[in-house]
Amino acid sequence: MFWRRKPAPVEQHQHAQGLLTTLYVMAAMVEARDPYTGGHLWRVSQYSRLVAEKLGLPAADIARIGLGAFLHDLGKVGVPDEILRKPGRLTDEEYDVIKAHPEVGMRVLAGHPLSGLVEAAVLAHHETPDGRGYPQGLSDAEIPDDARIVGVCDAFDAMTSHRPYRAGMPVEKALNIIEENMGRQFDRAAATALLELAGSGELDPILGHTDDGIPLQDCPACGPTIVVRRDQQAGDLSCCRSCGAEVSVVEQAGKLAITPTGQLATKAALAPEADDALINALVESVIAHLELPENL
Repeated sequence: MFWRRKPAPVEQHQHAQGLLTTLYVMAAMVEARDPYTGGHLWRVSQYSRLVAEKLGLPAADIARIGLGAFLHDLGKVGVPDEILRKPGRLTDEEYDVIKAHPEVGMRVLAGHPLSGLVEAAVLAHHETPDGRGYPQGLSDAEIPDDARIVGVCDAFDAMTSHRPYRAGMPVEKALNIIEENMGRQFDRAAATALLELAGSGELDPILGHTDDGIPLQDCPACGPTIVVRRDQQAGDLSCCRSCGAEVSVVEQAGKLAITPTGQLATKAALAPEADDALINALVESVIAHLELPENL
């Protein structure tokens, strides 16, 4: 008779680390397809964690919500590039493709041992209290708490970030829109917490950043984002994955920035890659607090 030896604590921890890493890497690689959304997942995850803390949620819930926030757009792997990167407004048919991404995300996660931790955020982050969201048209208390928090944080970052078809709006304008739509488009408690965090300046270190202390960079040639990784140093090379312009990492006022080299990046440099150092740090920040499945 075959039997499975129960993993020792160290083995179980390493197994959980590996599973969490696969989730973060999947999400990071999907984000890397879109040159305009660099750092979006990190920012939404950080905003969501702060909102959850502000609402007084337990550490396990905060860790789970932060993880779900990083995974929330996983289903965009199923959105064609011509729609994902379209510089103009989407047609109704194209928007329907975008609206399918929560359900696609759950299909991507099917069978993953940790999928239950992020299901609410992935599937329901576009549901709204007035019942006019998608994909299920849930309303009010039907919407999971994780999705209520991730939903408002996702919208805030989307409004304040540049996109191919429009510039990011000022923070105050985005906050006013959220305040005006509390109880309809945005959960009232989560939105109120976000507004209070913004008022106290606690969102400032996240706004316009792609990691702790690393500002988001814009391509000097064509405008999309260029992400500087935490393991990079002055003199390292990076590039724009939209136009192929090569840039050099420099240090300005104690922070990493970029300057153009005047060259085109190599084909190898243009290939999407996950930020291993960032992902390892994210895994370590949540693994001690997550309530992992007993059968892991």
